Amino acid sequence: MDIILIPGFWLDASSWDEVTPALEGAGHQVRALTLPGLESKDADRRGIGLRDHVDAVIAVVDEAAGPVAVVGHSGGGAIAHAVADARPDRVARLIYVDSGPLSDGGVINDELTVENGEIPLDLSEFPPEELRDMDGELLASFRARAIPQPAGVATDRQELHDERRYDVPATVITCAFSSDQLKAWIAQGAPFVAELAALREVEFVDLPTGHWPQFTKPKELAQAILAAIDRA
Repeated sequence: MDIILIPGFWLDASSWDEVTPALEGAGHQVRALTLPGLESKDADRRGIGLRDHVDAVIAVVDEAAGPVAVVGHSGGGAIAHAVADARPDRVARLIYVDSGPLSDGGVINDELTVENGEIPLDLSEFPPEELRDMDGELLASFRARAIPQPAGVATDRQELHDERRYDVPATVITCAFSSDQLKAWIAQGAPFVAELAALREVEFVDLPTGHWPQFTKPKELAQAILAAIDRA
């Protein structure tokens, strides 16, 4: 199967480098993406918004010969969900890595600090549980590789149109928070999980670590993705 890997904020395709070998070794065609404006620290990010990232992934889906699995880490989960909305008949499974679907009209994160139309990485904005297992070497590597995020991707409103997106099977890999916490938020009717609660087929997989398992537990993350795809 074709597996499309969508990075979270500040990251390009190389952020999946320690995950892809196991996926390819299992016989899958892997497409790790670098989304518009994330090509380099010097890239032109002016005017790039959420829809630009969604459309970039849709183009990759359309290039695939058959059904695809779409994996979205962090903010990439909102993009993955919009892709399923646009191509519900092409996505065999959605896999959310420490993330989830974003409802129509929602924004990924409008609380991050914006500077000159982009969002630089500031690890002080994250709680300790999201930095779990990120030792000094990993933190230094993350800071060195981080590319400013186009602000519009974080603040633009999600646009969804096709309720068949709710029929696409989904797997949520929980890392910085547990699946029990997530299920409790759903049971409480928390607005930020309303779209997740509407999915008709969803499973939860715990991978306890910080918010960036592709760095802290890449082998375990790869196995969780493969298990989800096997069920597709």
